[in-house]
Amino acid sequence: MARAGLAAPTMSDTPDPRAEEALGRAYDGRLMRRLLGYLAPYRGHALAALALMVASSAGQLFGPVATAVAFDLYLVPAVGAGDAGRRSGISAAVANWLARAGHEVGPIEGLAAVAGLWAAVLALTFGLLWAQGYVLQRMGQRVLADVRRDVFAKLQVLDLAYFDRTPVGRLVVRVTTDIDSLNELFTAGIVSIVGDLLLLGGIAAVLFALDWRLALAAFSILPLLFALTVWFKSRARASFREVRLEVARLAGFLQEHVTGMPVVQLFGREARAFDEFQEINRAHRDANIRGIHYYAVYYPGVEILTALGLGLIIAVGGSRALGGALSVGALVAFLQYAQRFYQPLADLSEKYNVLQQAMASSERIFQLLDTPVAVSSPSGGHAPARVEGAIEFDRVGFAYLAGEPVLHEVSFRVEPGEMVAVVGATGAGKSTLANLLLRFYDVDTGAVRLDGVDVRDWDHSALRRAIGLVLQDVFLFAGTVAENLRLGEAAFEDERLRAAARDAEALDFVERLPGGLGAVVRERGAGLSVGQKQLLAFARALVFDPPVLVLDEATASVDTETERRIQKALERLLAGRTSLVIAHRLSTIQRADRILVLHRGRLVEQGSHRELLARGGLYRRLHELQSRDPARVAGG
Repeated sequence: MARAGLAAPTMSDTPDPRAEEALGRAYDGRLMRRLLGYLAPYRGHALAALALMVASSAGQLFGPVATAVAFDLYLVPAVGAGDAGRRSGISAAVANWLARAGHEVGPIEGLAAVAGLWAAVLALTFGLLWAQGYVLQRMGQRVLADVRRDVFAKLQVLDLAYFDRTPVGRLVVRVTTDIDSLNELFTAGIVSIVGDLLLLGGIAAVLFALDWRLALAAFSILPLLFALTVWFKSRARASFREVRLEVARLAGFLQEHVTGMPVVQLFGREARAFDEFQEINRAHRDANIRGIHYYAVYYPGVEILTALGLGLIIAVGGSRALGGALSVGALVAFLQYAQRFYQPLADLSEKYNVLQQAMASSERIFQLLDTPVAVSSPSGGHAPARVEGAIEFDRVGFAYLAGEPVLHEVSFRVEPGEMVAVVGATGAGKSTLANLLLRFYDVDTGAVRLDGVDVRDWDHSALRRAIGLVLQDVFLFAGTVAENLRLGEAAFEDERLRAAARDAEALDFVERLPGGLGAVVRERGAGLSVGQKQLLAFARALVFDPPVLVLDEATASVDTETERRIQKALERLLAGRTSLVIAHRLSTIQRADRILVLHRGRLVEQGSHRELLARGGLYRRLHELQSRDPARVAGG
C-alpha cells in the first residue's frame, strides 16, 4: 500500500514538503468564471440579494435627507439662526409639497414627523439588511456545500499514487480553510462589492445634486485615498502570501506529528519536535504581525484622509453657507453623505483582500479538481454476475518511482479455489502484488488478469467487490462495530455480521464489548488490541463474501493465541475461495497449495513447502532463519 517513513530533518536548502505553493494572480478571469459556475444554480438568490441591496442602499440615503429637512424647515427657523428662506433643493421641494397639501405644522410637530419617518425607514432598512444577509449566507453555504461535495468526490477517485506524494494536511486545508475562503467571496465579496458601488453611485449623485462645488471639494481627497490603497494592496498581498505559506506549513506539521505521536514519544523526540513547532509557529506569528503593521498604517491613514475631507467640506461648505449659497441643512447632510461615501471606499480594499484570498484558494481547489485520474474505471467495464477467481500475473513490471523498479517480469497463475502464499524479504514486492491486483496502481509492463480479463478492463466496483483484502495495518472508522463490518451496506443484517464474526473467530470478544455489535469504536479503533482490530478486519472482508481473498501479512502483529484462532478459521474460510496470502511468518503458510518466493522484485522460486525446503534455496534459508530466531521476520 502507500509507503511511508520518517521524514528527514528539514535542511536550509531542501524544500519543505509541508509548504504550500505560491499564490497566483490577485484576479483571474478564468477562475472567476468557474466560481460563478457554482453560483449559477442559485442565481435567484443572487438576484434577490442584489434587489435587497438596492432597496437597503436607498434606505441608507434617506437619513441625511431627513437631517437636511429637519434643519432647513424646523430647527434653523425656530432658533432664528438665519433666513428661513435659505433652503436646500430637497428641503424646498418638501416645503412646496407641504404647502400644496395644506399641511402647516410647527417646529415640534415637524421634527416629530421627520423623526418618526426616519425611524420607520431605519426599521425597514434593518429588515432589508437582515434579509440581504440571510439570502447571501444561505447562497454562500449552498455554494460551499457543492464545492466540498465535488472536492470529496474527486478525492475518492484519485489513485493512491496521488496520496503518496501529497501531504494529508494539505488536502485537509483544501476541504476546510480554502473552501471557507470562498464563503467570504460569495457573502462579503462579489455581491457586496456591487452593493458598495450602488451606494457610492447614489451618494455621488446626491452630493452633486446638493452642490457640485462642494462635491468636488469632498472628492479632492480621492487621489490620496487611492494612492494609500494601492500602497496597502501591494504590501498586504505579499504579507498575505507569506501568511498562507506559513499556515500550510503549520497544518502539515501538526497533521504529521499528531498522527506520528507514538513514534515521536518512542524515540524521545518531543523536545526536538517542540523546537521545530516553535520555529514554524514563530514564523507564522511574525508573518501575521507584519500583515498587522500594514493594516495599522492603512486604516488610521484612511481615517486621517477622511477627516481631511470632512474638514474641507466644513471649510468650503461653511463659507458658502455664510455667504447664503448653501443651507445649514444641506451642509449637515453633506457631512453625513461624505462619511458614508468614504467608508465603502475603505471597505473596497478589504474586499480586495477577500478577492485575493478567494482567487488563491480557488486556484488550489481547481488544481485538485483538475488533477488527472491515472487509474480510472473504464466506461462499461467488465462486471460479471459470477467471478471464478482465477488470478494471472503475466510478465508484470512496475515501479512506484520512475527508474526504481519494484517488480521485474513477474509471472504466475492462481487457479480458482487455490491457496497461494507469497514470501520474501523486506522490499521484495509482496504487497505490490496486492496493489496491482486490486488496481490501486497500474502496471508499467505486462498485465494482471482476473478470470482472464485484464483488471484495467474491469469496472472498479465489480473488481473490488470480488476481492476481499485484509491488511496488517487495520483501519477502523469511528462508529460502531456493526458499522465497521457493514460499511454502509444497509442490506446486510446483523445475523450476517455475526456469522462473519463467528467465522473469523471474532464473535466471542465482540459480544463481550458493551453493546456487542453496537459497541462504540473510536477513531482508528483506539481501545481495541491489534489482534482484535485484525480479527474485525478479517470479519469485515468476509461479510461481503468475496470469491477472492487477499491476506497482506494479516497475522504479522497478532499474538500466538490470536494467530492460532486465525489458523483454525482459515481451514473453513479459504475452502472454495481463491486466496493470495502474503506471509509474515512462514509457519502460517505451510499448508498453502503453492508458495511463491520473491527476491528483489523477481519470482525466484515456487512450489509447496516441502518442495522448497528440499530445493535448498532462498525459502529454506528464510525458514531456517525464522526457526532459529522466531523474532526475526521476513518483513514486507
